[in-house]
Amino acid sequence: MISVENLKVEFSIRPLFEDVTFVINDRDRIALVGKNGAGKSTMLKILCGLQQPTSGTVVMSSGTTVGYLPQVMKITDDATVREETLKAFADITTMKKRIDDMNRQLGERTDYESEEYLTLVHDFSALHDRYIMMGADNYEAEIERTLMGLGFERTDFDRPTKEFSGGWRMRIELAKILLSHPDVLLLDEPTNHLDINSIQWLEQFLAQSAKAVVLVSHDRAFLNNVTNRTLEISCSKVVDYKVSYDQFVKLRAERREQQLRAYENQQKEIAEIKDFIERFRYKPTKAVQVQSRIKHLEKIVPIEIDEVDNSVMHLKFPPCLRSGDYPIICEDVRKDYGSHNVFHDVTFTLKRGEKVAFVGRNGEGKSTLVKCIMGEIPFDGKLKVGHNVQIGYFAQNQAQMLDENLTVFQTIDNVATGDVRLRINDILGAFMFGGEASEKKVKVLSGGERSRLAMIKLLLEPVNLLILDEPTNHLDMPSKDVLKEAIKAFDGTVILVSHDREFLDGLVEKVYEFGGGHVTEHLGGIYDFLRKSTFEPEIVSSSSSVEKSAETAAPSEGKMSYEEHKELRKKISRLEKEIKESEGKIEKLENTISELSAELAEPDKGSDMTLIQKYTDSKNALDAEMEHWEELSEKLAEISE
Repeated sequence: MISVENLKVEFSIRPLFEDVTFVINDRDRIALVGKNGAGKSTMLKILCGLQQPTSGTVVMSSGTTVGYLPQVMKITDDATVREETLKAFADITTMKKRIDDMNRQLGERTDYESEEYLTLVHDFSALHDRYIMMGADNYEAEIERTLMGLGFERTDFDRPTKEFSGGWRMRIELAKILLSHPDVLLLDEPTNHLDINSIQWLEQFLAQSAKAVVLVSHDRAFLNNVTNRTLEISCSKVVDYKVSYDQFVKLRAERREQQLRAYENQQKEIAEIKDFIERFRYKPTKAVQVQSRIKHLEKIVPIEIDEVDNSVMHLKFPPCLRSGDYPIICEDVRKDYGSHNVFHDVTFTLKRGEKVAFVGRNGEGKSTLVKCIMGEIPFDGKLKVGHNVQIGYFAQNQAQMLDENLTVFQTIDNVATGDVRLRINDILGAFMFGGEASEKKVKVLSGGERSRLAMIKLLLEPVNLLILDEPTNHLDMPSKDVLKEAIKAFDGTVILVSHDREFLDGLVEKVYEFGGGHVTEHLGGIYDFLRKSTFEPEIVSSSSSVEKSAETAAPSEGKMSYEEHKELRKKISRLEKEIKESEGKIEKLENTISELSAELAEPDKGSDMTLIQKYTDSKNALDAEMEHWEELSEKLAEISE
């Protein structure tokens, strides 16, 4: 479908990438990955023809169509949601007008035997057949399914697009691209403005309805659920892995280990050659050999090592006062905007040290309740902030409160204390402010960069209640890992508003679901909640709403209670621990056998009966342990199904 050959892009002395060759085939689900600034967005622009490479070619098969969703785009506001989305079917609506016009002519004309009339009948039949084959009669239903899958309500369809925030307007643009059914979808951070339900719907759409997909995303779960191939931009090259993202991470680590070994061997060879040249440079009898080695040295192509940051950045919140036992108590909290009720009868208590998630579709009140807790907006009911509670609050508007005249480094230096001040550059690097970026003034930073800086600033402040509203939106995967580890180690209370499942996994032990004016408490982690959730993305289902309601109402077979699931997790955890212990024993026995084999290979020890007995005993122990490991693995496989 798309063939890329010998692609090269230069912005400075060092190429962004060069000698890039790959092919995008039908049904490919490609994750385009690489560190920030590697050229991922540039590659997408080149693939869709918005940017030209320095050299090389991008060849598309005849008739190939491309749909491109950039991170930022100009959006028009001259129509309703339905009218704007309908633009995806511009060809079909034009065809429909032609069919209607021809149908009108056939009804009005009476020259049934004329050549012109027969031609009109033929043209009408051909166009109408083509219209039916395209499934054009269903486009209204398809628009409805897509918009609702992306989080819109039917009542939104006839509202002007200018009434919606930028994030919702980006959803409209995404809907238009998906509805146009291009041969190749190029998506740059498509989940940035989506909630969990909409992300799950998009995952299913891409799996069932899309042809070829190339996407850039920092959502690890999304990449794993969608992709079957990974292209990594590294060291100005593109490396093609025919696997999903998680498998790619493992293969990349193995590849880098091989590169390191090859690099070390090459450096050893170079050192030996240089040493020889230096020792015999001035000896006439060695002149030919010296010249030979100099030429060999010149021909050596340096081995490059993939740009992978293996440094582990650990960050801990500074110590603070211990809060009361119940940092947040809500009783019958209600919030209305005019006649619109956002939520009502919200009642829950957060205990000290709990880490919880607020989830639900955008607009259901998650950020609104956070603002109630912060005292930023009025509400009805009782909401008590506990004794000695010191709140650290992160929201997108926090980035606007930074001092624009300070540099990135100064902003963090002003709040850092103790040993942390010695690690400011490391901390900034972990959040993508390495090198010269730390000297940038805040006023020249993009919105995403400001958000990251505000997040670092918060991490260094002594608080005992963290409230984080979409904290991962502008973070890459390593930065998210640093933040997640810091929150895990935090001994205070945490409220996380997030749609990032992988980030929430293992971090929260309770989920509060916002929807339909209610806030419902769910015990367990994010995936426990999602498994119990009744949300089922509808992609191309033709069943009626009555059938769908009946299906939803019917109890699902085999659904476990929370306690049953908790017990299952304990069994799985116990088996995983036993398997790990068994693997450790196997490794020790294999090492012992290897050492005994080496000893027995020595001429004077080959007939040593003590060694032979040890070897036999070790082999028998290894066989027994291998059988034990297989039994444990089978048990784990059975209960994990």
